[in-house]
Amino acid sequence: MGDTTDGSRAAHRALEDLKESYTRGLFGRLFDALTPDDEDDPERAHALGQTLPGLANLQRLKVEDVAIPKAEIIALEQGAELPDIVATFRESGYSRIPVYDETLDKPLGLLLLKDLALRYGFNGHHAIDLRAILRPILYVPPSMPLSVLLRKMQAERTHFALVIDEYGGVDGLVTIEDLLEQVVGEIEDEHDTEDEADIVRESSASLLANARAPLAALEEELGFALTDEDEEEEIDTLGGLVFLLSGRVPVRGEVIAHPSGLEFEVIDAEPRRIKRLRVHLPETLRDAAQ
Repeated sequence: MGDTTDGSRAAHRALEDLKESYTRGLFGRLFDALTPDDEDDPERAHALGQTLPGLANLQRLKVEDVAIPKAEIIALEQGAELPDIVATFRESGYSRIPVYDETLDKPLGLLLLKDLALRYGFNGHHAIDLRAILRPILYVPPSMPLSVLLRKMQAERTHFALVIDEYGGVDGLVTIEDLLEQVVGEIEDEHDTEDEADIVRESSASLLANARAPLAALEEELGFALTDEDEEEEIDTLGGLVFLLSGRVPVRGEVIAHPSGLEFEVIDAEPRRIKRLRVHLPETLRDAAQ
């Protein structure tokens, strides 16, 4: 059991390097590309264009071009009871849902599933105060360029925004994933559906997983966290983790290393999205993940 303990500790220590890895991954490239340099660098611009051919979409498109319509927004009324709230999260597959007062045109904030779980759990019919655990929501106009929204999301440390029309009403919503898909194409997300199980253990050394599998499910299977406290806000799925580690959509057969020692092998992918992965466990983590 000593090896298991040492392996788990090593995995946790390795997470200290994760933030820098992510920063210099896709988000780092995007923010660098959208921040003007003092000197024009055509070679750098060409390299970015080759790596992220959809980058120009962030400059060309506006929020209204990618936002989810108001009619499709899943939201909660502030007086909702715990069983109804839990059911909404379960049925929608989302990990964050906006909360409103009376109508969606009076939004109050953003409810994160993890905040609900930590404060109230998932069982019981006791009274709850949603306002006490809501996160702030970013409000943006439909005319805002996606490049501006991306920088604003970075500055506000949020990945979810409500689109507000000229009269102050809610017109739609947009997430960080909507922006990323304009750069690299469609990626698997937390509400895509497949018939297969999300995570299947193949052996003590490997797991087979859908890219849409909730990251929390893999972390529970392994027994340790795969992101640090800052990065967990922006990553919901296994595919999202691999996507950010590599800074692009990896091709079939490619192996992406994680600081903990895990390796993610892409076994099924399309040019625009990751579909299935094999998770290889190093020897130090195999007993811990049994």
